[in-house]
Amino acid sequence: MTVTISVDAMGGDHGLPVTIPATLNILRDYSDCNVRLVGIPDQIEQFLKKIPSDYRNRITIVAATEVVAMDDPIEISLRKKKDSSMRIAIEQVKSGLADVAVSAGNTGALMAISRYVLKTMEGIDRPAIAAQMPNEKGEGTTILDLGANSDCEASHLLQFALMADVMVRVIDGKENPSIGLLNIGEEVIKGNETVKQAGELLRASKLNFYGNVEGNDIFKGTTDIVVCDGFVGNVALKTSEGLASMISGMIKQEFNRSIFTKLLAFFALPILLRFRKRVDHRQYNGAVLLGLKGLVLKSHGSADRHAFYIAMTKAYEAAKNNMVSRIAEAFGVSQQSSLESVASTPTNMKEAV
Repeated sequence: MTVTISVDAMGGDHGLPVTIPATLNILRDYSDCNVRLVGIPDQIEQFLKKIPSDYRNRITIVAATEVVAMDDPIEISLRKKKDSSMRIAIEQVKSGLADVAVSAGNTGALMAISRYVLKTMEGIDRPAIAAQMPNEKGEGTTILDLGANSDCEASHLLQFALMADVMVRVIDGKENPSIGLLNIGEEVIKGNETVKQAGELLRASKLNFYGNVEGNDIFKGTTDIVVCDGFVGNVALKTSEGLASMISGMIKQEFNRSIFTKLLAFFALPILLRFRKRVDHRQYNGAVLLGLKGLVLKSHGSADRHAFYIAMTKAYEAAKNNMVSRIAEAFGVSQQSSLESVASTPTNMKEAV
């Protein structure tokens, strides 16, 4: 199976200087991968002038005339910019020209456009954003939701757990991932009513439910998956990124101190660099928009070429292993009927929302 990735080439803080090199790296490392670069053709062509022909033959440029800015309101992105690179990248998935779309653009806009274009899968009330955070085991703890749903019911948290279970099986290859419910304590009696009810639902499910976990368990790697509402998850994500940046900054500062400190830092450098790599949020870049009838991944807006490449590798693995159809199966939905319902929706980019 050849995997085709649709890339919002213009999105994010950096756009083409990041998305093009990442694309070339993914084509280098995955011979069964093609890429559809969506954006302003003249600008994209400037970056593709000197690339090898075997790479160029696996790239298709898809024209777009608009770009969703990082500070664009959702209303503008969804209703006004109907020829944006973000929207057309998602349309590639809907039309079957691509297996997965990747964008580093505005998160709110990406979720809104993805929900409008691809629709939510039957049996799922709300899509969720899932990503990994580094833990002390040197692996990643998958956490969701990371901001799509600030207020959730207990049934939503159960659905998040079901979707994340499939995601970890597909991307990480773990056959029976453990699931924790983020709470203010491990005891069953702790938490608000929503969390308590979610705990009851998870205990009654066939999932590998560990029980309640606390914030520090995310970084300990106590469970493979941590489920929470989008408000709490987004705070945890930003805290993780801030911690990683602080550690990286502290390592750099040690080389600007006294000669004695520089000498100690020099001898400790291999250990410090290994530690920094383990907590480097770039290694875990790529959040999956779960619950849609098509596959979309969100890269961090400030991602560099390596981080965007990591997001593309996750997109490749998710598409290669048919993650959307496996989530549909977990919810007892026929993927064939799901695909047919998406395809039957008009794709005219000029259609009014």
